[in-house]
Amino acid sequence: MKVLIVLTSHDELGDTGKKTGFWLEELAAPYYRFKDARYEITLASPKGGQPPLDPASNVPDFQTDDTRRFEDDAEAGAALASTVRLETVTEADYDTVFYPGGHGPLWDLAEDPASIQLIEATLSAGKPVALVCHAPGVLRHTTNEEGAPLVKGKRVTGFTNTEEAGVDLVDVVPFLVEDELTKLGGEYSKGDDWSSYVVADGLLITGQNPQSSAETAETLIAKLTS
Repeated sequence: MKVLIVLTSHDELGDTGKKTGFWLEELAAPYYRFKDARYEITLASPKGGQPPLDPASNVPDFQTDDTRRFEDDAEAGAALASTVRLETVTEADYDTVFYPGGHGPLWDLAEDPASIQLIEATLSAGKPVALVCHAPGVLRHTTNEEGAPLVKGKRVTGFTNTEEAGVDLVDVVPFLVEDELTKLGGEYSKGDDWSSYVVADGLLITGQNPQSSAETAETLIAKLTS
């Protein structure tokens, strides 16, 4: 199996002067689920090269066995430093696509034409797409074959309003994932804040928060092997 993992290239947290990017656990946990399943992994980002890591995601409180394994993994570090440019990839080369979150995707991937086209083409080809935490927000401009919002009528989840309030960024992010998915007609649901919660509707798999990263990847693997 060949999996494409799409990361953000955006590193500015609004006008706060603080940095953002991708959330480490949301890359590391899926990365090792795929690696241990012997998948061929390719990392991509809008700008290519080294994507920005949200510095908050690598403080001791948020480190896990997977993040520590990733940090000590020279092969993983080399892959991360040399992500391919998103505009150069095509869904035909991959069996599935996975989007880690972090706040960065709300600014760049949510508006990126290459990302929108990739998601639509992957699903149209009958291949699953999985997104975790803030990454379901990148679905905001995607449409189905009838031209309606992709998430309309689909069961979805993503970072909750109360989780965003918990990190004091409600007034910083360009939009709230929960509100956006609901506005687009998605059948949004959620679990308890900061607990693993994953929803699968056909080929679309979404996870609520960082704690959902491993389960989201495992759900995707199960879909691919069913």
